[in-house]
Amino acid sequence: MRVLALYIGEVRVGVAVSDPGARVASPVCVLPAAEVLAHARSFRRVLEDWEPDVLLCGRPLTLAGEEGPQAARIAERAQQIAENCGLPLEFADERLSSSEAKRILREQGLSERGMRGKVDMVAASLFLQSWLDARQI
Repeated sequence: MRVLALYIGEVRVGVAVSDPGARVASPVCVLPAAEVLAHARSFRRVLEDWEPDVLLCGRPLTLAGEEGPQAARIAERAQQIAENCGLPLEFADERLSSSEAKRILREQGLSERGMRGKVDMVAASLFLQSWLDARQI
């Protein structure tokens, strides 16, 4: 089972994917949010290249574990994307994934400017990996 993870932002969507055995997550790319929502060619190409079985979207929760103000908006967008793709939709806790992604990229020597466009796909791979690990029990 291959899982495609989306870190849905207002401007960009970070994309990550699992291996076919659903054990390892890898960052793939970052696409404009409008293209993903419109099911544009760039997003269809990602779907064709990776042939996912499940769509996993990050759910923005507060540090207390409650749905934050963005959660309903993101859930609505995720549902729209899943319907356009014809894929079953799952959600994963994305708390602190972008902070962790920035830390990882900083450790690799990237500046704030160099990180731009990479944070979202790394964040997607982080919550995808956590989701995969939770299912390996």
